[in-house]
Amino acid sequence: MTAVDRHLLRIRLAEERGRFVDIHPRSAQLAAQAKENLLTGVPMAWMTRWAGNFPLFMDSAVGARVADVDGNEYIDFALGDTGAMTGHALPFLADVLADRARHGITTMLPTEDAIWVAGELSRRFGLPLWQLALTATDANRFALRIARYLTGRPKILVFDWCYHGSVDETLVTMGPSGDTELRGSNIGAQVHPSHTTKVVQFNDIPALEAALAPGDVACVLAEPALTNIGIVLPDPGYHDALREICTRTGTLLIIDETHTISAGPGGATAAWGLQPDMLTIGKPIAGGIPAAAYGMTAEIGARLEDFFNSEGVDVSGIGGTLAGNALSVAAIRATLGHALRERDYDIAIPLAERWTDGVASVIATYALPWTVQRLGCRGEYWFCEPPRNGAQAAAAIDPELEAWFHLFMMNNGVLLTPFHNMALLSSSHVAADVDRHTATFAEAVDRILAR
Repeated sequence: MTAVDRHLLRIRLAEERGRFVDIHPRSAQLAAQAKENLLTGVPMAWMTRWAGNFPLFMDSAVGARVADVDGNEYIDFALGDTGAMTGHALPFLADVLADRARHGITTMLPTEDAIWVAGELSRRFGLPLWQLALTATDANRFALRIARYLTGRPKILVFDWCYHGSVDETLVTMGPSGDTELRGSNIGAQVHPSHTTKVVQFNDIPALEAALAPGDVACVLAEPALTNIGIVLPDPGYHDALREICTRTGTLLIIDETHTISAGPGGATAAWGLQPDMLTIGKPIAGGIPAAAYGMTAEIGARLEDFFNSEGVDVSGIGGTLAGNALSVAAIRATLGHALRERDYDIAIPLAERWTDGVASVIATYALPWTVQRLGCRGEYWFCEPPRNGAQAAAAIDPELEAWFHLFMMNNGVLLTPFHNMALLSSSHVAADVDRHTATFAEAVDRILAR
């Protein structure tokens, strides 16, 4: 097998950091200026996670292209970490947003668009009743509250290294003895998560059954596949077992499709025939405008009807003044009506297959012990065999090697999602974009191998 020359890797990485500075003088200037009044120099902290010596400042984004303030253009395989998986600056969305803004953005009154949106979400995901939110984090928080309210149970269950936005109960990992631990990056936790959360490894059916057996877990909150520690796919039969165990133990099953909508128009829920009690989704459904939704079965809806019609619902911890505002709802209708459709996935998924095939060919050419995974129109490469759970995925992270690929790609006009080695394909991409990534990936590999 071919090996990476670590000494050479560090030399190459230093060279690319120097090149990054040379080709981004205006971004460097703005980054220094931004630190005067923006904490860390960016408006949202994890914008610092991109490769490079300082954040790039964007000038424009159209289709699958991003241009920075120095005039450099990039093929965008990050797409706002799913938020822009429809592509950027879509004319139909711009027209709808402008028209809605001229007729009022928020009134705390429903619009006709909301009826269409709920019907379309029901058609796609198979759940009949819906409510709207502004972020998937909010949708998940609301769903967890509903689950605890309906079951009278205090705890939830998530999978090790899961991701469900900034929901307090989910910022956890599994300790060496199987106990629930604070995720190392979880700052200011109001209580230790062992009071609220159980954690098991993804794909571990016996551990799942043991955790739910005591009857103190209100719900399992699960992505159909792990995505934020890298793509970790379910074993055959795992979701059937998850559904059966939840039903048997009286535990509600909440599926978070925010990232796994890459599997198709109805996410993995439709593609894999899942049967959640509730479903949450955010980011891409409004083409980049803040919006999210959570759906539920008719049985859950009936049990909530009285409370959701009560005077106290506005201070229940569920909702928000801007949730379901007319602008967000119009954006959802436009996006689901003109993008994220079957015909769009018919373009994006074959491109993702071409992307993963290209990466796999480079890995094979150089006889590297690496692999590549795909989930619909999302692809990712690993510096190991495919992990089966979050712990294996976390152990496989190689920060130095990831930094090299991200920076080399960026300096050569290709953007990957800043976390892990992930690409998202859209109907705005073309085959030439994918082939450019393959060629750039091959060059990046060739420059760091031992000879």
